[in-house]
Amino acid sequence: AAGKMAALAGLRSLRRLGGLALFLSQLYVLSGRESTEIPSYVTKCPSNGLCSRLPPDCMTCNTNYSCVYGKPATFDCKVKPHVHCVDQNNHEQENFTINMTCQFCWQLATTDYVCTNSTNCMTVSCPRQRYNATCTVRDHIHCLGNRVFPKMLYCNWTGGYKWSTALALSITLGGFGADRFYLGQWREGLGKLFSFGGLGIWTLIDVLLIGVGYVGPADGSLYI
Repeated sequence: AAGKMAALAGLRSLRRLGGLALFLSQLYVLSGRESTEIPSYVTKCPSNGLCSRLPPDCMTCNTNYSCVYGKPATFDCKVKPHVHCVDQNNHEQENFTINMTCQFCWQLATTDYVCTNSTNCMTVSCPRQRYNATCTVRDHIHCLGNRVFPKMLYCNWTGGYKWSTALALSITLGGFGADRFYLGQWREGLGKLFSFGGLGIWTLIDVLLIGVGYVGPADGSLYI
């Protein structure tokens, strides 16, 4: 009986050890999967392309503190993990150099970055209103500093109103407030309608104001 009890205890110990070993092996597999996860930036990096033509998100470059603003400069770069590229001889490499103009990202030309647009500001105002925009440098452009930066921009959006239509309505039907109704200015339109265009004076003034662009759409947008 004592021998049977010892055998049962030994089997239980083996089962526990087996369960512990299984748990540790699963934990190792899971940790290995996590470590081999592909970073999100890899989707932007063409495989086996020229290293010098990789997007900036695919590389890490050392800052060249000796570069002169506005002048061409050379920067030493290294590809990020999981990124594969080659040199001119089709040999895989990790370290390479790129040539670019020495300037910060916020100093780039407006065609080199994309900014958010605002439809909550008045484009037709004096002085012209500005809004806080968030700008992002295009993928193929290299520059110094943060690639996402804030910038004050002039309000520049349109709601689809045509300047030629507004002017034509002001000349032909301005006495009935058609121009103001078209621009979404209902109160002024009703005022002109019931006053017969301010006895013609208001009509003439609106023709001038719309003609020079001083009076615009009620939503604050630009003409098209």
